[in-house]
Amino acid sequence: MGPRPSRTVVALALVLSGCGSATELPPPAEPAVSPPLRERPAGRVLSLAGMPEGIAADPRTHLVAVGLRDPDRLVLVDGRSGRVVRRVRIAESPRHLQLARPGGPVLVPAERANALVQVALPSGRATTVPVGRFPHDATAAGRRFFVANEFGDSVSVVERGRMVRSLPAPVQPGGLAALPDGRVGVIAVRSNALEVYDGRTLRSLGRTGAGIGPTHIVAAPGRRFFVTDTRGDALLSFGAGPRPHIFDRANVPGAPYGIALDRRRGRLWVTQTAFNRVVEFRLGKRAPTRVRSYPTVRQPNTVAVDEATGRVFVAGRARGELQLLDPR
Repeated sequence: MGPRPSRTVVALALVLSGCGSATELPPPAEPAVSPPLRERPAGRVLSLAGMPEGIAADPRTHLVAVGLRDPDRLVLVDGRSGRVVRRVRIAESPRHLQLARPGGPVLVPAERANALVQVALPSGRATTVPVGRFPHDATAAGRRFFVANEFGDSVSVVERGRMVRSLPAPVQPGGLAALPDGRVGVIAVRSNALEVYDGRTLRSLGRTGAGIGPTHIVAAPGRRFFVTDTRGDALLSFGAGPRPHIFDRANVPGAPYGIALDRRRGRLWVTQTAFNRVVEFRLGKRAPTRVRSYPTVRQPNTVAVDEATGRVFVAGRARGELQLLDPR
């Protein structure tokens, strides 16, 4: 972990990230175009015959769900053996995946279909709910699902199989994550902001700047959110309330992008798309501490972890691969 910038520099970056009109905002941050591999990926590598976009690992069934494009489908892989057990057809363009709870279902935003698909585990049975425009990510808070509609600047609230509310969101919402107390954090990838909602009252609890190019978010113990600032080469730590606020920053060079949390072991996993690596962090009271890193498949845009076994899964978009990694 490199030296941290001064508080003045961090504050200035956060202020600048939230100013300007929608027409003046920079484009969303993107992962780096990964170079050819220089090291053999750690662990095992499976071919998926498609372009993986999202990944989620279930600690109860040990199934790993991978969203693929061209053709659009969801592949269920046995995370222990590496065997593909089921392929599920999905409406157009699956994106980021999350588990609603251990045992499923898997929440699959279908971007070009403007729909949220729920896929049961292990059966693969799919049900579809119309939501807002271009849903990018979805998360569960209690019995409700929250869906970030990237081109609708809104968050859809889904309950009992239908959309019941549409909440205004910062420009171009992307990643979502929910705390156990029901608070839902939304990262806006165009306006570089974090907004937090009360998942029960559906009221906004506030908004704050989130670096200069945030992309993904996870919710952690201690009412914290961790965000990858891809353009800023950083991992940002936020407190959730009573209003959202940033409290620390860790340098992560190499366009950090994918992020996954292992609550059981107190570990955080972040991919470095410019280096074809994944970094293991140890959770602490403030910024996570870097433990070690591992070589990955090319273009490691997404990472997940089976919290029952500790096995880590990295999806490589360049060659349509899934990496199975057992940390030391």
